[in-house]
Amino acid sequence: MKKIIILLMLTSLFVFGCKNKKEEPGIVARVNGKPVYLSQLDYKYDLMHDGSAGFIPSVSQVRSEYGQILGDIIVQELVSQELEEQNIPVSDKELKEAEDEVRSDYPENAFEQILIEEYIDLNSWRSQLKYQLAMDKFFSQILRPEIKIDYKEAEEYYRTHLSDFYMQAGFKFIMIKGFSRDLVTKGVEQFRKGVSPEEISNNLKQVTVREIWVRNGQLPTTWEPFVQELDPGKASPVITQEKEFICLILKEKKDATLLTPLQAYPAVEKVLLERKLDDKFELWLKNKLANSNIKISKELLPQQKTEKPVPVENKNTKTE
Repeated sequence: MKKIIILLMLTSLFVFGCKNKKEEPGIVARVNGKPVYLSQLDYKYDLMHDGSAGFIPSVSQVRSEYGQILGDIIVQELVSQELEEQNIPVSDKELKEAEDEVRSDYPENAFEQILIEEYIDLNSWRSQLKYQLAMDKFFSQILRPEIKIDYKEAEEYYRTHLSDFYMQAGFKFIMIKGFSRDLVTKGVEQFRKGVSPEEISNNLKQVTVREIWVRNGQLPTTWEPFVQELDPGKASPVITQEKEFICLILKEKKDATLLTPLQAYPAVEKVLLERKLDDKFELWLKNKLANSNIKISKELLPQQKTEKPVPVENKNTKTE
């Protein structure tokens, strides 16, 4: 979808671009009258090049990247305006809930500190979050209800992509690992008693418990003698692996199998849905661009290679 957006926007830049000499400083474009500020482009450009200190891009590269960023912002603004027209804009409550969810992943006051350390403006971050929420809402509430997946389509996709639904044979293990043989043995005992992996790690320092999947043919040679004949629910002896010790509890042994159409349907539906959403969005965006008034500063337009540019007439373009 990203490629579709960029392609459409690069095309539209030529069609709608114009320079307004009286434009307010800091405004690089207008989308149906709504201003787009240079600070919005700077914010996303800085995020794009986070950690690339010392790299000096060429003028043409900066122009190209700013043009692509502007294209994304214009598309996001068009989507936001569509939600406004449909009377389902992203509300302040929805924005706050989304922000609270992000903040919940950080200790108290750590979120603001990270923003400061990364030189990220909170208001710019919120604006971008609101754009993302708008995109999600647009796809789920406007585009998705218009899409139907016929069972015949799903069957056809399944038949022509059978290799995608072939599941290789393999083993699913609970792996208990630590730096002490005794601690790993105690970890196995606690796991069998129903103690959760988190509690085991807290009770026995430097012992971890996690589930792993290993395909046939990818078993480490040091494991093979201990697990090839292991029955589900049984544990291997404690295995020495470099400076660590591990114990493997076989959770499930799977034979190679081909998923049935019913088993494969969720994956098939996901692929077909993404394709249809892309097509639906591309069509919507083309129509929206054709009926929108978009003005862009000439400094951000792709440079023309012709010496004498041919004037382009468009009902939505104003020459100023």
